[in-house]
Amino acid sequence: MEQKTERMLDYFKKHGGIARFSSIIKSGFHPDTLSTLEKEGKMEKIARGLYRMADYTFGSYPDLVITSLQAPRGIVCLVSALAFYEATNEIPSHVDIAIPVGTRANRIKYPPVRFYRFSTKTWNAGIEIHQAEGHKIKVYNLAKTIADCFKFRNRIGVNVARDALKIAITEKSIKPQDIMKYAKICRVNKIIKPILEAMI
Repeated sequence: MEQKTERMLDYFKKHGGIARFSSIIKSGFHPDTLSTLEKEGKMEKIARGLYRMADYTFGSYPDLVITSLQAPRGIVCLVSALAFYEATNEIPSHVDIAIPVGTRANRIKYPPVRFYRFSTKTWNAGIEIHQAEGHKIKVYNLAKTIADCFKFRNRIGVNVARDALKIAITEKSIKPQDIMKYAKICRVNKIIKPILEAMI
């Protein structure tokens, strides 16, 4: 049994200390091994079907990973995406997740999550897949995130959107035409264009 528990601990370490029950079983582990580690206090259940190692030093984006595992269709957006790209001074108090209009938001107890419903066209645009803690997470690219921030400026604050736009252009080398491409998709091109022109 000790060899099995060591193998499982190694598996968790390769996945940033976090794994879904379904992926654990698919990888050939027995549920009893997980139960043993739980009883020993080496593993803890943090959500339905989601486990993490206790006393493990997590990487930079554990909340994004944990959220992405619980909301597979969700895409990291708005202030959480800005923070991911280091394009804001805001410290997110929750994880912002985009889901398509008409879909049900998964109940997530941890971490705190705020869901935003996007139209199919805006939800599908500008998705990037990044590796974090041994997992794939979907995040909108920075140009798309800027457009989204102006779209939801009444909810996140127009100053947050303006500051992010400035950082994107001056520090992150994002091209104005890329921002305008997504601004048209999000129907905020008339709002962003004069701000961009004054900035350049």
